[in-house]
Amino acid sequence: MDLPQEVHIFTVSLTAPFVLYGMNNISAFQEPLVVLALGGIALLTVLFLAHLSVRHIKTVDPLFYVFALFSFTCVVGLTNALEQDGYIAGFMGFYMRKGEPYLSTAYAIMMSYWDGVVHFILLLLMVHHMFRGKPFRNLALFWAGSMIANQLVFIPGIVIGKHGKNIYPAFWRNTPFLLLPIWAAAKLLHRPRELPIITADKIAAEQKKGLFSRPIDLLLTVGLLGTMAFTIFRGFVVLECPLDNCFTYIYQYEPYLKDNVGFPKVMMLVFLFYALPLLAAFVCGLYIPGCTWMLDWTMIFAGALAQAQWCHIGASLHSRTPFTYRVPRDVWRVVMTLNVLYMVLPLILALRCHTRAAFFLKAVPQGQANDKKKK
Repeated sequence: MDLPQEVHIFTVSLTAPFVLYGMNNISAFQEPLVVLALGGIALLTVLFLAHLSVRHIKTVDPLFYVFALFSFTCVVGLTNALEQDGYIAGFMGFYMRKGEPYLSTAYAIMMSYWDGVVHFILLLLMVHHMFRGKPFRNLALFWAGSMIANQLVFIPGIVIGKHGKNIYPAFWRNTPFLLLPIWAAAKLLHRPRELPIITADKIAAEQKKGLFSRPIDLLLTVGLLGTMAFTIFRGFVVLECPLDNCFTYIYQYEPYLKDNVGFPKVMMLVFLFYALPLLAAFVCGLYIPGCTWMLDWTMIFAGALAQAQWCHIGASLHSRTPFTYRVPRDVWRVVMTLNVLYMVLPLILALRCHTRAAFFLKAVPQGQANDKKKK
């Protein structure tokens, strides 16, 4: 009996630690260009093994190969996180020296945990659903948003941070890890949405309600406006705004924002220039009925903010971050509350859009929802 595809992917992914262990203990494999070449060979081998597991299937979704590739790198990421935190040893030493030394930073460690746990589970679930004819579009959009946010912060952060003068050829392996999720998201957005079956009468009734008649949407709107204000404020803080409030915040509340690794500064700028316009669009989507795009973009945004905030919160507390840049104990609750709310609100918004989607669906033209017309 053939094993399920997700089992094949899981098995292939678990070979990652053995590959890393071998490379770590063979000196010939530890030159910068060799590290990059062997990394490429390993990924091509994963794609070949993935192809062998589906060779008997006539039509295979091309996203399967993307998911297989990233499943392998997720295990590599988890191996890195566990070694950097001292739980295992003997796997990543060569890669820290001649590959990507910035993977030992607090931000990269938290990123690796997210890859190795959240992304890995999502990928296996998506492969499981794909080959059983179950919908996986929403899961994939969440994953794509998370991956895109990951690389939008990680790649520029490497270049402008303290590791920018110590970049090896292995740095370029991050390029496909940005481009492939963007391609996957574009492909998914062109596929039919997984819409619930809702009667035309119910859609019309829901869309007649004003914002004040929808208390949950009103609270979400207020929350989004507060999130926008916090996004602008932290953007100004990392841009070294001379206002007293900005100076006080970066020194007394979130000193991690001035850590010279570069990741926190890039993240706040990504929020300012990319998240802020989306937040404004979501406010409009909660006010104007029929914005079907809300169903997709809230899911992408939820994945992006969840990943980014996990890394930001974790890195600001991690022991690899110098003590002077960690969150001060006397304001720990305030800072954590603000950051957790910043992460949770997009998740609640995406959940609201998908559990009660009537307000966001296209209205049926007048007359077609009439009982006599339907008869």
